[in-house]
Amino acid sequence: RHTRYGTVTGVQTCALPISTAVEAALLAWGLGGLDVLGHSPRALALLVVWFTTGAVLTVTRPVRGQEVARAEKDAAIMLVLALVPLAIPGVAAWGGRRAWWPLPFADAIGWSGVALSALGLALRVAAMRQLGARFSPLVALQRDHTLETTGWYARVRHPGYTGALLASLGAAVTFGSALALPLVAVMLLAQSARIRREEALLARSEEHTS
Repeated sequence: RHTRYGTVTGVQTCALPISTAVEAALLAWGLGGLDVLGHSPRALALLVVWFTTGAVLTVTRPVRGQEVARAEKDAAIMLVLALVPLAIPGVAAWGGRRAWWPLPFADAIGWSGVALSALGLALRVAAMRQLGARFSPLVALQRDHTLETTGWYARVRHPGYTGALLASLGAAVTFGSALALPLVAVMLLAQSARIRREEALLARSEEHTS
């Protein structure tokens, strides 16, 4: 299927329900079963947020078209940034069910977490859409690379990373437990390491072209 941003492939279309099912399964594990998941308004709200932003990203996924001029391997950091955000909601739900590290005003903070997660994912998707074909999950420079300084990038230095972090922080407090907050700290450390590598790569590229 074609959109103004490119072609939505069958793989991309199938990935959304699969990823949502995995996220639902992890939440069900944390909450204590599918029946509990079905009766948890905050868990269902998170699933709606994830599916909606995932659908938007599927339709507006940046088209791969630019040639990579230089790339660096950072498999360990990529693995952390992929798995930690996936684990946070389930761990948070499990902590809430076990009443470990309970947060005050759990209901109010929980719904604020859902809202923060939605805000963070919206910011991340907006940042990815703005980059378009320049977006890459790798630490890489593309040929004729230009630094983005408009839109969200004029207001937030790293809107994609910031959005992902806010989304994970929101999910971490959604179930009234602070048990998943250390995982958010791990995610922040991994993001900081990734940002340092990206900025170092950009600096070396500028030195080479100057």
